[in-house]
Amino acid sequence: MKVLLYTKDYDKVKQSGVGKAIDHQIKALETVGCDYTLDENDSYDLVHINTILPNSVTFADKAKKEGKKVIYHAHSTKEDFKDSFILSNQIAPAFKIWLTYCYNKGDLIITPSEYSKRILESYKLKKDIEVVSNGIDLDFWKRKENDRENFYNKYGIDKNKKTIISVGLPIKRKGIDDFIALAKRMPEYEFIWFGELNPSIIPPEINKDIDTSPANLHFPGYINSDDLREAYCGSDLYVFLTHEETEGIVLLEALACKADILIRDIEIFEDEYEDGVNIYKADSIAEFEKKIRQILEGELGSLSDVAYKIAEEKSIENTGKKLVACYKKVMNL
Repeated sequence: MKVLLYTKDYDKVKQSGVGKAIDHQIKALETVGCDYTLDENDSYDLVHINTILPNSVTFADKAKKEGKKVIYHAHSTKEDFKDSFILSNQIAPAFKIWLTYCYNKGDLIITPSEYSKRILESYKLKKDIEVVSNGIDLDFWKRKENDRENFYNKYGIDKNKKTIISVGLPIKRKGIDDFIALAKRMPEYEFIWFGELNPSIIPPEINKDIDTSPANLHFPGYINSDDLREAYCGSDLYVFLTHEETEGIVLLEALACKADILIRDIEIFEDEYEDGVNIYKADSIAEFEKKIRQILEGELGSLSDVAYKIAEEKSIENTGKKLVACYKKVMNL
């Protein structure tokens, strides 16, 4: 059995969660020794598609005509498309129709979480849906001796101040507006948001928030995985303010780095994440501010070692094994 990981649209999504998911799949298949190719002109038995651009749909049709099996990876939902770009809320109903059309091209649909599976089931898709975490490379996301010093030096941070970071596209769904509000409320801390997006597709109110952000908030833009690992490990707190996710790869990265973490209390995090037990949660600006201070001032103890167990369960090796099981199911092996 040979798998084609379809990557023609990779350059368009490489800075997003979908791009990271493709990177993880490559690593996962290598880890478990699954025969795969990235060359669509190569011979293959099954194609695994992650993107929903027209090229991907056309290739799914082509593969089916050639008698190949197709797995469609459902990373997106109407729900996590909203509050993203200009007109995204207005376009969301049509986006759902397009997603349904794309995902039904698969002989099997894979999605990263039980939560996203429940959403997709409400779309009344025609195919079976399997849950496979995007996974995390535990060997890569590890602390190193000089992470904190390097992190502070790289971004010119005052070493007498504690730092709060977040990672993602600077959009409302990811909580960029709340991150800016928190920075304004807590000038004694340094805030850093990693991630970038063309301002022309960001809603005007978010661009205004970014343009009027306080001096203790920094926007270095998109950074590579090596620098990001250093940021998780070198900072004092990772805050995940997202309102909607299908899994949240950046959260897995922070867990694997044994960072101290504070997340928004939303439905996707209900089952695996328990407030005060294996992670800290908040659901309002006031509660985020309170818990940030409590964590940074030592009033709330670190849960990083307990939280790491979640990352272990989602190791890249486990993801590889589950992907191969899905492939075999489709191939009737």
